[in-house]
Amino acid sequence: MSTNIGRREFLKKSGILSAGAALGLSLEEKSLLAKETEKAGESKETGVKGLQTGQIGKLKISRLMIGGNLISGFAHSRNLIYVSSLLKHYFTDDKIIETLRICEENGINTAVLRTDEDTIRILNRYWKKEGGKIQWIAQTYPKVQDLTTNIQSAIDNGAVGAFMQGGVGDRFWENGQVDLLGKVVEFIQKNGLIAGVGSHKLDVTKDVEEAGIKPDFYFKTLNTSDYNCDEPDEVIKYMGKIKRPWIAFKVLGAGVTYPKDGFKYAFESGADFMAVGMYDFQIKDDVVIAKNILSGHVNRERPWLA
Repeated sequence: MSTNIGRREFLKKSGILSAGAALGLSLEEKSLLAKETEKAGESKETGVKGLQTGQIGKLKISRLMIGGNLISGFAHSRNLIYVSSLLKHYFTDDKIIETLRICEENGINTAVLRTDEDTIRILNRYWKKEGGKIQWIAQTYPKVQDLTTNIQSAIDNGAVGAFMQGGVGDRFWENGQVDLLGKVVEFIQKNGLIAGVGSHKLDVTKDVEEAGIKPDFYFKTLNTSDYNCDEPDEVIKYMGKIKRPWIAFKVLGAGVTYPKDGFKYAFESGADFMAVGMYDFQIKDDVVIAKNILSGHVNRERPWLA
């Protein structure tokens, strides 16, 4: 008993990890993250400074972005059926606003969020009433019979970029409708936004390239957890030939990979950016990890394309 109390007191006094972020980490992991934070010269009272950025089109984008599944209550939680409901109770409007603010305080300047009424309502509050500046890359849901309505909603409400959600990209490809992916990209670009193609399947990217479609970026899964990313070595090999920025997602395999491992793997495998679902209490620690990986020697063959 006394040993456990001592450990808790040590972590509390160290000020390195929030209570939430400490959950599930071994003592070795906690010690490592404490050293990473100390190396970055940060304290819990200040935001992390100097998170690296890249460029897609005219946009300056943080290499680590926040993904929107958790905020929207769509958990990739494998067989834990209660998690999506839990998320919807946790992420109230105020908690989402707080989460976005913490992102900005720690250098994350872009959020990848789904296009729906709740997202638009909360973003408008954040921008107009709370003074927020975070950029919105919209995850959209075009339909075969209506390619533009959902995208137009993102355009009309302040999105700086848009792409079709990965499952949508996969379905269009499965139905032999790669030409519709091209029409979606063209519509987004004609409206002045950066346009992406989202997918879980590498064949979607291959056929988009072969069709001569020219998105501004790809939004493609990458992990070693066999989670919506088949044959990651093949993904890395093929994406290494692509001369367009790559935003990797699902890099933690629905939470089974530690950030320090998943982030390093994604960047060293050629991803230019990552979109990662994060709770408010995880953001700062994740930024420290990403910043320190990028500050060191990143052993990658694919050149930075953004």
